[in-house]
Amino acid sequence: MSRKLPVIYVITPTKRRHTQKPDLTRLSNTLRHVPSLHWIVVEDATSRSPLVARVLARSGLPYTHMNIPRPDFCKTGCVARGTEQRNLGLKWLRKNRGPQDSGVVYFADDDNTYDLQLFEEMRYTKRVSVWPVGLIGGRWYERPKVQDGKVVGWYTRFGKRKFSTDMAGFAVSLNLILANPEAKFILKGAKRGRQETDFLNQLTTVEDLEPKANHCTQVLVWHTRTQFAPLNNHVKEKNITMEL
Repeated sequence: MSRKLPVIYVITPTKRRHTQKPDLTRLSNTLRHVPSLHWIVVEDATSRSPLVARVLARSGLPYTHMNIPRPDFCKTGCVARGTEQRNLGLKWLRKNRGPQDSGVVYFADDDNTYDLQLFEEMRYTKRVSVWPVGLIGGRWYERPKVQDGKVVGWYTRFGKRKFSTDMAGFAVSLNLILANPEAKFILKGAKRGRQETDFLNQLTTVEDLEPKANHCTQVLVWHTRTQFAPLNNHVKEKNITMEL
């Protein structure tokens, strides 16, 4: 009898912008090639949008579509983006999954680029797995430093943090998420660049991190943010309704 694959739960926060649909479409085209995956998409909005609903329906993936707006104190700018959306995704998992379910949780922004190998690297995470992230911090990559199979430091531009990883650079086992029901991302009072380290500090230690991607020497995910599209020259056509 073949072994059942652990489910990869991908939590993606998203917000309305000109490139939202192409970004989500590109990500969905990647995720549809990953077996045993559940996509949790959470909009930063007061209601779920038909645009995102169509992308999800066309993806052919098992998915959950939710929404939660950023709090009022974040409306004029906030150093921690996607926080409430990621926390709502965690809340859904804790409500709808139990100790009998095996899997891993990954926070995948919709404007990054992902190698399919990355998902197989993370699939059997026991607690928290980590790997490099490309095109970040003005460098070709940032990564955990590994010695004798253990993380011993970080190659990164920004400061000294206990967990100097990017959101795209780690995954957490579902059982660890369920065993720590209070663990969440911090929004109010959060400092720039500390979302990841503050979250992981509630779950594990550096010594227990599981380095992946050939001892953290392979880049399998990149920050490739889509260029802003100003659309200054667009003129609406008469008698034409376009699905954008």
